[in-house]
Amino acid sequence: MNERVRRPPGSAAGITQQIRESSTMNERFSSVMQLLIRKYEPSDKDAACRLFRTGILEHIHPCFHNAMTTPLYIFITVALSAAGILLGSVLGALVLPGIWVGLIYYSCHRLYSSFVLAKLQTDMRDISRSYLSRPGDCFWVAEAQIDGMSQIVGIVAVVAKQSAGKQQGELFRMIISPLCRRMGLGARLTQTVIDFCKEHGFSEVVLETSTTQAAAVALYKKLGFHIVLTHTETEAPFWIVMLTKVKILKMKKYL
Repeated sequence: MNERVRRPPGSAAGITQQIRESSTMNERFSSVMQLLIRKYEPSDKDAACRLFRTGILEHIHPCFHNAMTTPLYIFITVALSAAGILLGSVLGALVLPGIWVGLIYYSCHRLYSSFVLAKLQTDMRDISRSYLSRPGDCFWVAEAQIDGMSQIVGIVAVVAKQSAGKQQGELFRMIISPLCRRMGLGARLTQTVIDFCKEHGFSEVVLETSTTQAAAVALYKKLGFHIVLTHTETEAPFWIVMLTKVKILKMKKYL
């Protein structure tokens, strides 16, 4: 009998309810305390891998949206529907564009799921060996107390590399939990990598991200990175990358 009543959004009561709900959400975020960025430990593996998988797969829907809202894909969808109507089939007007939309969604899913699968079977399979076996490499986790429980809410790694006679650190596996976004954690983890590279005498930091990750690109630019190369090489087949219209951005920051 105590069922919650939803007020109309435009009413005064509805606005008050929205404010209360927003305040409740902010209170939950403010419960994140004692945020600690520390070096990875073997006991963190399951949580780190779960966060990595979830963080990468959540790019599927933005990727799909970005692809389907391009003028070309809108035209193709409408044209396929019109073709079905011209053929005198209402079913065809629905099925033809449906197949096209399904193909694009499958491509977006395949792009990111294949990346996750490849990394979980390689470097993320043994994080200690991949990122903690050399002095110029490292893997960090961000740990926070949320509702009285310790949780891994962020990860990032760096690997020492030699390029054109320069020693550089390459940033990998930057993932932030949705619970701690827009709280500066991404900037803190990135700065942790930058400081580590400076301490080890590296001349630059490089990383790769994608055009789907607009927020990440904006963050890196704010921290002094700039785009030096755009390409389409991924673990997925070439036709998958072409259909998703995703481009990989290589970014660099000089130290």
